[in-house]
Order: sequence, then structure tokens, then C-alpha cells
Amino acid sequence: MKALLSSRPVLWFLFLFNLTVALAAPLIDDSAKGIATSIGMAVVSLGAGIALYKDGATTRQS
Repeated sequence: MKALLSSRPVLWFLFLFNLTVALAAPLIDDSAKGIATSIGMAVVSLGAGIALYKDGATTRQS
């Protein structure tokens, strides 16, 4: 499972999808639930983005 979640296509999907939801959630739902969804999705997107950055940095160094 770890190999699947750390593959580049999956990381790109997680990054872009969660970023889109994080930006759209407060526009769709103005309540605290929408804001909490936005924060949670932004954290997941940030984690995927960091993993993509680290993977790219190790690929360039090799």
C-alpha cells in the first residue's frame, strides 16, 4: 500500500484534487464545517506537495 500511495501519479492526484477541494469548500459551505473541510484538505494537499518536492529533489541528486 505504501508503494502505491508514494507513486508520483497518486501524489499528483492527491495534491491537485485536495487543493481544488480546499479552495472550493468555503465557497460551497460557509459554515464551520466548510472551513474545517478546507483546512483538512489543505493539509493533505500540502503533505502530497512536500512528498512530490522531496521525490523530485532526490531524483535530481542521483
